[in-house]
Amino acid sequence: MVIQRDATVPIWGWADINEIVTIETSWGANAQVITDKKGNWKAFLKTPKAGGPHNITVYSKNRIVIKDILSGDVWLCTGQSNMDFAMSKFLNDAKDPKHQPLVNYIRNEVKTANDNWIRHIEVPQTTSLFDKKKNFKGNWVSVNPEDIGKITATGYFFAKEIRKQVDVPIGLLECSWGGTRIQPWLSEEAYLEDENMKAYFEASRVKSKATIKKMEAKDYVDLEYQKKIKIWTQNGEKGRKPKPLKNPKDNMQLEATLHNGMLSSIIPYAIKGSIWYQGESNAGYLPEEYENYLTTMIRSWRAEWAQGDFPFYWAQLAACNRSSKKNDLGWSTVNDQLRRTLKVKNTGMAVLYDIGEPKDIHPHNKMDAGKRLALWALEKDYNIRIPAVSGPLYQSKKIVKNKIQIKFKEVGSGLMTASKELLNDAVAVNQPLKRFEVLNEKGIWIKANAKIISKNKIEVWSENVLKPKEVRYAWAANPEGANLYNIEGLPAAIFSTEK
Repeated sequence: MVIQRDATVPIWGWADINEIVTIETSWGANAQVITDKKGNWKAFLKTPKAGGPHNITVYSKNRIVIKDILSGDVWLCTGQSNMDFAMSKFLNDAKDPKHQPLVNYIRNEVKTANDNWIRHIEVPQTTSLFDKKKNFKGNWVSVNPEDIGKITATGYFFAKEIRKQVDVPIGLLECSWGGTRIQPWLSEEAYLEDENMKAYFEASRVKSKATIKKMEAKDYVDLEYQKKIKIWTQNGEKGRKPKPLKNPKDNMQLEATLHNGMLSSIIPYAIKGSIWYQGESNAGYLPEEYENYLTTMIRSWRAEWAQGDFPFYWAQLAACNRSSKKNDLGWSTVNDQLRRTLKVKNTGMAVLYDIGEPKDIHPHNKMDAGKRLALWALEKDYNIRIPAVSGPLYQSKKIVKNKIQIKFKEVGSGLMTASKELLNDAVAVNQPLKRFEVLNEKGIWIKANAKIISKNKIEVWSENVLKPKEVRYAWAANPEGANLYNIEGLPAAIFSTEK
């Protein structure tokens, strides 16, 4: 396993009531505690500097010895499928042949990678609507050809980038589930502390309890499902097969269910920080409220861990063609909401639209995704000088006659138009800026021209709009051609100036 280095970390467990539990370590930190009235115990250990291996022995009526412990930095890896997908998920051929070199790269990585100082453990995907789970079964694995296939790809390439420049063990504590919205990752307490969210949460619980009561009755029959199956069969079994009503206890999307089922079992394991890759499933579900949910989630997790404002970094969603206009606009909205959440202290964001795959919601280029997340950590948490931790981020606007000037921060050495191919660095191109729009007086978005006018500013205009109100950039799930970068080669974040 990996424990958080140079810290005072909690260690906890269960025993008989009033049992004396002794904890001893090979590095000399020891503790002794007595269990409470429920048999729970918790102690705190001072951990050594980076390195190992170490042992921890816990004993009372029985003895548990944990061997091969490294003291390093533990990063929580959370979100949906683009965090959940392990390296083995990216070994199949790409849906578009032009992305096949990315597959070949990962195949080679899986065959050759060997770093015992990168280790990973995954919390099993578990729903729990009402009760907080306090335990799970799982095993730490390290990076080698036999086990690397089990490790989150985004987390692995994040860790690999840090390990290139920092000689400390990295532990990846993964708690993710493909297809999930943000709502199940918030705790019940977080919902109840917010007046608006409280009403939403309580209404959902009332509905869930009524459904559970109906489904768990002895004479229950899912008549609606039977009706749908009959129609589907009569139509030659064409289209998607209907699914029966799901018991709310098994529904991974319900509020707090994954916090109860998964996160609760690892809090308050000492961590360095967290990386988050989620939002795809919210493109069609309350996308306009995403900033509020993410902000609430970050603050509540920090409160629960009681480690202060630990680093929290996330990804804007990679480019991908969506099946409906609603989801296309929702994708853009979630990306902008992710950007707006940067106002929360000690956060950072990796921009990924230029490394997506239009035909695949799970793009293979987790190499750049991990690297861009790691840039934030390297500068903010490891004190390594990074020329630019992010691509340009919208800062402010100024309307000058029929044009709008946009000022950016995180411009590095300056702005440029560029393009990026696969794993190659972005290169400057001599072409006009693309994918900008302005909002006209009638509230309609119009395609616009844009040009760089200084190190950190551009101006945007349309010949057809005399009084532009707002600007937005790369406003599509697949903003093909978006080409604003900083000179360090990082893409500008998707944004809208609307308040």
